[in-house]
Amino acid sequence: MSARPHAYAADDPETALKYAVQCVRGHRAQIVEGVIQLMSATWGHEKVIKKIRRQMEPTTDKLGCVIGAGNVDLPGTPNWYIPDMAVIPEHLEDANAVLADQTLLVVEVTSESSGDTDRIVKRRRYAEFVAPLYLLVDRQEHSCTLFSKPGKLGYTRTNGPLPFGTPVRLPEPFDLDIDTSEFRPDRGPTTPPALPVRG
Repeated sequence: MSARPHAYAADDPETALKYAVQCVRGHRAQIVEGVIQLMSATWGHEKVIKKIRRQMEPTTDKLGCVIGAGNVDLPGTPNWYIPDMAVIPEHLEDANAVLADQTLLVVEVTSESSGDTDRIVKRRRYAEFVAPLYLLVDRQEHSCTLFSKPGKLGYTRTNGPLPFGTPVRLPEPFDLDIDTSEFRPDRGPTTPPALPVRG
């Protein structure tokens, strides 16, 4: 399948909606089942993604891949996703959006407000549109689950949920273990440390 823009009629509501979310000034937005969601990652999200990214970069560099949070189009549906992280082949780096089956890995990190979207809706849609690997990092349940072997009825292979601290094996083409021991939300002090007084 191609990442090039699809040839739609000018009055096609799907195209209009997906174009509109790319024009929201000052925000990135995705569409989940027709509902526009402004993207606002928490520091906890960023921490987990940073840990995964650092572990994967030596391998993805060798494979000639790009890691990022770009647009994923699900044509024929009112869905335009911005995953927390995805890995795509380098030759697609200039595409405005890729299709789910062009990804090598998609990662979503749950939050209190959108956890069920990642656990249920996106898992079903990623499988339907043949994203080969879907890694769900569930910060509320303190677990990771890797879904693979996608089909119209969902993913047919599941590894997990694995509690944080258990390595998650990513199969080929990555063939590496992800260390999840530092994914647990930090329960440190809730007040910022006092700044030194300058005298």
